[in-house]
Amino acid sequence: MYYVYVLKSLKDRKLYIGHTGDLVKRFQEHNTGLVKSTKKRIPFQLLYYEACNILNDAVKREKSFKTGFGRAYLKRRLSDI
Repeated sequence: MYYVYVLKSLKDRKLYIGHTGDLVKRFQEHNTGLVKSTKKRIPFQLLYYEACNILNDAVKREKSFKTGFGRAYLKRRLSDI
């Protein structure tokens, strides 16, 4: 399985959207500072994730979340944004 996930930084309250094959491991990497792009924004809260059978589908979904329409969808879907 491949996962598309949305994290919220508890430091600056901004979102991070990504995809991975191992959600638990990737979430731990984000929160321990092993991911360069999010290192200065820890700690993170996992707000949302979706599972996909095909990697390409997860990548497409991640890209869609990063558009204006995708962010609007997340805002409607999640009350904590």
